[in-house]
Amino acid sequence: MDRLELVADCGSCFGLCCVALAFERSADFPVDKDAGEPCVKLDDAFGCSIHADLRSEGYRGCTVYDCFGAGQQVSQTTYGGVSWREAPGTSAGMFAALPVMRQLHEMLWYLTEAIERDDARSLRAELAALTERTRAITGLDADGLAGVDLPAHRAIVGPLLQRTSELVRASHRGPDHQGAQLLGARLRRADLRGANLRGALLIAADLRQADLRTSDLLGADLRDARLEGADLTDCLFLTQSQVGSARGDSATLIPSALRRPVHWR
Repeated sequence: MDRLELVADCGSCFGLCCVALAFERSADFPVDKDAGEPCVKLDDAFGCSIHADLRSEGYRGCTVYDCFGAGQQVSQTTYGGVSWREAPGTSAGMFAALPVMRQLHEMLWYLTEAIERDDARSLRAELAALTERTRAITGLDADGLAGVDLPAHRAIVGPLLQRTSELVRASHRGPDHQGAQLLGARLRRADLRGANLRGALLIAADLRQADLRTSDLLGADLRDARLEGADLTDCLFLTQSQVGSARGDSATLIPSALRRPVHWR
């Protein structure tokens, strides 16, 4: 599966994240919004009327959110290109499908990356089979998606990703910080190559010039982490949301599958 299929294409979506999701007034949003209520900035063409100024307008959370392409999948495949404005009766089902599809697409992102890893080639047959199984679920109709047992499926995907991680990190096994509380940690120039940072809380951690190559960052919280000059070239299971929530610069090296956030300097 090409990971480009798992990149958000807002032009093919009915603004689902701008309607289906709730948010509260905070450092990430300037107002409260209930789930199912269209954002006041959503325009008639399902675009954002302040897209170029989201951060300056207080909508930082929007610049970090990534649907992994779930929005266009629900809009164009699950609902056949008919929007919730054209068919208001579909809105509840469509909005409920988005978070389910997003989790499935997130798993597909990790599985597809795992298949691409040469060090995990011994697992490719298993990874490919599970990728196809997951992809088949994304093709279900709205009722079928509503009945998907996501925790059960994640319990199948998780161990295979763990095995992938162990194979990739075997040649340079770094420190084990899985689930560690590293908020604000001073890790400047740290050698974290091959480290296990799964689920680690790295909020506002200083990781400037740190070596994070082949580290496993699945689920790590990188909000406001300083990544200026850090090397994340071939780290494992890094997502666009994680990158977008961190602070980096032109010297930060990230995987080629990810986009450099526009707010990085």
